[in-house]
Amino acid sequence: MPKEVMRREAADNVYLHKDFHGAMSGGIQYVHDRYGEEAVREYLRQFAEAYHAPLKEEIRQRGLVALAEYTEKIYNIESGEIEIEPYKDEMILRVAACPAVMHMREHGYPVADLWVETTRTVNEQLVEGTPFAFELVEYEEETGRSVQRFYRRGT
Repeated sequence: MPKEVMRREAADNVYLHKDFHGAMSGGIQYVHDRYGEEAVREYLRQFAEAYHAPLKEEIRQRGLVALAEYTEKIYNIESGEIEIEPYKDEMILRVAACPAVMHMREHGYPVADLWVETTRTVNEQLVEGTPFAFELVEYEEETGRSVQRFYRRGT
């Protein structure tokens, strides 16, 4: 039988990392149990500052439109349902259910007690040093449903 060779590259596959959320949840819970709530927030601030540095620069240069584009892309990848109301100086995000929370619950992963901070603290840090601020208006722990508001500081 002749040998068949299949050539594939990572870019040929749909990028999906949902099990990452379960590992992150476990890590957040570990830090919380060992070092407390503020340690979780500090970890998430450091993470956001490093990981989102390019996005933060885009927000500084292009405003909330850069954040809207990024958010829409991420929720499309994760098959999440989101409404984005973009305005020049304000953007409201309505998340029907957080894809990470729903994946963890469906697969029996524990959801960290402070999982909400992956939204609140990360987004606060994301806009730190930009003309914008963040407010978590609503958050439902069971599903991660939320209403999030980004707005120009001073308005």
